[in-house]
Parts: sequence; structure tokens; C-alpha cells
Amino acid sequence: MKTKDEQKLSLLQTINNAWYAVSFGTTISKSIVIHSFFLWLIGYAEWVFFDGIFMRKIVEALDSGAGFQPIFRFIIISGCFFCGCSIYTNYVENVVYPLETNRLFGGIYRKLYEKAKNVELKCYEDADFYNRYTMAMDGAEEKITAIIRGVLGTVIGSVSAGVVFWFMYEIDHYAILFIISPLVGNFLFGNLMNKYTFKRYQEQAPNEKVLNYVSRMMYLPDGAKEIRLSKVFELFKKQYHEATQNNIKVAKKYAFTIANYNFWRITFTFTVIFEGVLIYAIYRNQVTGSITLAQLTIMTSLMVAMTWILIRVFENILEILKHGMFVNNLRNFLDYKEEIPEDQDGDMPDREFGSLELRNVSFSYKEEETIKNLSFVINKGQTAALVGHNGAGKTTIIKLLLRLYDPTSGTIYYNGKDIREYNLKAYRELFATTFQDFQMFGMTVKENVLMGRHYENEEALVVEALKKAGVYDKVMTLKGGLDAIMTKEFDEEGAVLSGGESQKLAVARTFVKEAPMKIFDEPSSALDPIAEYELFQNIMNEGSDHTMLFISHRLSSVKNCDKVFMLEKGRLIEEGTHAELLAADGSYAQMYKKQAMNYLAIENEEEVIL
Repeated sequence: MKTKDEQKLSLLQTINNAWYAVSFGTTISKSIVIHSFFLWLIGYAEWVFFDGIFMRKIVEALDSGAGFQPIFRFIIISGCFFCGCSIYTNYVENVVYPLETNRLFGGIYRKLYEKAKNVELKCYEDADFYNRYTMAMDGAEEKITAIIRGVLGTVIGSVSAGVVFWFMYEIDHYAILFIISPLVGNFLFGNLMNKYTFKRYQEQAPNEKVLNYVSRMMYLPDGAKEIRLSKVFELFKKQYHEATQNNIKVAKKYAFTIANYNFWRITFTFTVIFEGVLIYAIYRNQVTGSITLAQLTIMTSLMVAMTWILIRVFENILEILKHGMFVNNLRNFLDYKEEIPEDQDGDMPDREFGSLELRNVSFSYKEEETIKNLSFVINKGQTAALVGHNGAGKTTIIKLLLRLYDPTSGTIYYNGKDIREYNLKAYRELFATTFQDFQMFGMTVKENVLMGRHYENEEALVVEALKKAGVYDKVMTLKGGLDAIMTKEFDEEGAVLSGGESQKLAVARTFVKEAPMKIFDEPSSALDPIAEYELFQNIMNEGSDHTMLFISHRLSSVKNCDKVFMLEKGRLIEEGTHAELLAADGSYAQMYKKQAMNYLAIENEEEVIL
């Protein structure tokens, strides 16, 4: 149970979130806020005018025996007012909102994308943060618009209810007590009904996740082959059935409670007030004779207006509460203080590569230490390799060097200076990198290689890079060549390369970028031995003009490196040239011999050395 202080804090947070949404939306589209304000103002004004003024004038005129002309004139003038309101409402709903919602959409997502681009990599590896990010992105413009309209509707509706309240008070001081009825119906029983509806939603959410997962697997191509070549479909059916049955159980659990509160909500919101006011007004007219038939008619009309206004106010409040968590996620995401902001300024690094040094570097991810007191140096012009079994920390070291992470302890130096003191973008421009988990984008081959960079003689550079990577001939067989669209995301005729061909294309990105240091993370993991040999020949040739670092699981490819760093569970256990490490007969030598035996299909370890 929440304490009173926590409840007050929750209410305050809800108000703050609502105001934040309005302010945020206003900075992007003032028009949508202004038009929403006038739309609500006109909508409630129509109700107040019709039930509090129009009906009153007509009934009193008829009751007093006024002539046809003044009544007709009043009806025509009022009709023009209602017509003008209708034209404006139609214009806003069908012209302003579609246009401004798109503008709001663009503005919100521009801010979200800029923030997403600026947060550090580990945020995307944090499930909680990533979930909040995706929730902030999900229908953002619709929810912001809903909150803006909800806030304005609540404020203007409350004022309108006050005006109707006054009109009723003028007719009968005691009749206003009937207002308690829709308040009880909406704010007590309606709130209880929504409380249990939300509980039902929370308990059904895990089951909905399963249902959505199964549905997704059935129409996406990812698992299509496995479904047809195995009996996994039976497991999907079982998951779907269990989730459905669980949802039914939850629905049954809350069905009576929700139905009960909904019954009392409808009873107090409609039945009690309509029947009550009508009986009370008839009693005043027929028994006590204290109100006229005209006043009876007006009072009934005003009570109907009051009921619907309060219902709309309550609906608007629910809309604000409904999207409150979304606004909270949006605020938390946009207000998040980056640990490694992409726009971090600092000293401009020298493009002339001198040295890159890790000194006593350790790194922990989610309290697990993955890099432990690591120290080594790569000097200008050297070709170095990181080797070791899976999980040794090789790719993590690359991410540390690129400042995608910062060390938990220790320091990384470029040309003798802590890399955290450099302008981040300028520092990263010192490196050209291919990661093993690369991504092909729905763009042309040329754009996939250049990755948004621009050079003189771009086409010639792309061709050269593709040739070095060994994929140029394949690209030229594609419809459009360098301008062929990759993936079928946007084009049914888009090119889909094999794993090895895609990897070569990714490697071409590193070849094409002119940078002092080039890094290759498992550049040949999907290649056959001949393609791997040719690729590494080109990589080593690239090393004649650049400082090189690469990760390779095949130790035969690091024979010609100036330095080899052997890692095990985040520690540097051996360092030297290929020949030196073989001579030391340690972990590196044992790993090399095993790989060579498997590759050559021999049984005698001495043959490997020979």
C-alpha cells in the first residue's frame, strides 16, 4: 500500500508529467496546442450555450407567448453559431490534426533519435534502459497529442462544469446536490473499475508477450525454415494455448469485480441523476408549484449537459493517467545524463599516430569483471593481433579503444594522452573499424561502403575497397552494380548476399576509410580458407601504410604480425611474435597446434611444428 505522502507524490508526478507533455509538444508544434484549446473551448461552449442559454431562451419565449419572428431570428443566429463551430471542428480534425501530427511526429522522433545517437553503447545492452527507450518511441506523437488534448479538455471542461453548475444553482439551490451522483459514478466507481482493469492488464501482460511472440514467429521469415523442418510448431501451439488459457483465468478472476463497479458507475452516472432530477423537478412543479414547466425543462437539460461534461472530464483525466508512464519514460530518456556523450568536446587529437597504450585497464559489465588489469602498447606502423578463446574479452578491448566503453579502472592513452580528454568524434575518426556483428543497411552498395562519408573520387575508392575485400566481382553481377539496393527491406529486387559476401562488403568499409589505425574484428569468420588467405594478404598489405589491429580466431592468420596478444578470461597471459610464442610453448602454442591438426587432419603434433 502507498502512504499518503507517496500518493501525493504520485499525483504531483502526474501533474508534472502532464505539464511536461504540453510544454514539450508546444516547443514542436504550437499550432496543435492552440487548435486543441479552441476545439475544446468550442465543444464545451456548444454544450453550455445549447443547454444553458439556447433551450432556456426558447422555452421562456414560448412560455411567455413571444411572437414567431424573435424566436425564429434567435434560432437562425444560433444555427449560424453552431454551423461555424462545426466548420471549424471539421477543419481542425481533418486538416490541422493530420498535418500537425506529422510535424509533431517528426519533431519528437528527431529529438528521440538525437538522444538515442548520443547515449553510450552500454545503454543498448541494458535491457531495462532499452525497454524504456522502446516505450518512449512507441506511438510518441499520438500519446503526446492525447495528453495535450486531455489536459486542455480537463481544464476547459472543469470551467464549463462550473458555468453549468451556476445556471442550475440559479434555478434551484438544492438541485446541484444531484451533481454528487455523476461525481461518485465517475471518480469513485469509475476509478475502482479502472484500477482493477489495470490489474487485469498487468497480469495478462506476460501472456500477451507470449502471444505476440508466437504470432511474430508465424509471419516473419526468421523461423520459417525451422518450422517446416521440425516439430517446433507443436511447441508454439502449446505456448499459445497456455497463454490463452492463462488470459482466460485472469479475465475470470476480475470479471465480476469489474462488472460490478461498472454497473454502479453507470447507475450513479446516468440512472440516479436522470431519474432523480426528473422526479425532483416534477415534484417541485406538480406538488409544491415552486418551479415552472419551463424551469423543469431547462433543469433537466442542464443536468444532462453537466453529466456529459463530467464524463468527458473524467475520460480526459484517465487519458492523462493512461499515458503518464509513457511521459515518465520519455522524460527519463531525454533527461538521461550520458556517461560518454557522443557530442563530448575536448582536445583535437593529432592525426599522426604515435602509440596506443592500455595501462592497468579493468572493465566490469553488470558487476562482472571482463577485463582485468590489462596493459599493452601498440606503436606506429605495427600490426598487432588479439587472440584467445571465445569470452576472452577481445571485442570488449576494441570497444574500450574506441571509447564505446570507458574502463572501470586504469587508463587508455593515445600519443601519451588520456583518450577521455579528446574530442570524442575527432578521436574516433582516427580509427577505421569492422566489427564481427556488422549490419547491412537498406541502401546502395556504395552507401553501405562509404557509410555517410564523402571523398573525392568516391566511386574509384569504393571500387578499390571492394577489390581488396574480394567482393567486387560479385557486386558487379548485381542489378545496378554499385547502386544496387541491399536487403529487401524497401525493394523487392534488393540484393541479399551470402554471409561471407556480406562480411567482405563490411570489411570494404574499413579499407575505404582513410584513418591512422585500422581495426578488423574477426574479418574472416564466414570465409572459406582460400578467401580468408586472400583477404589477409590484402589486410597485411594495408598495414604497410597504417597501424593495424585485428582479432582472429584462426591463429594461422597472425603469423606475420609484429605483436600477438594472447588473452584468457580478460587477462593478458602471453605477448610476442608468432615465432616467439610458439617457442615459449604456452597457451598460444597449444591452441595453434590444435587448430593446425584439425585443419590438416593430422594426428602428430610434431608434424605441425615441422
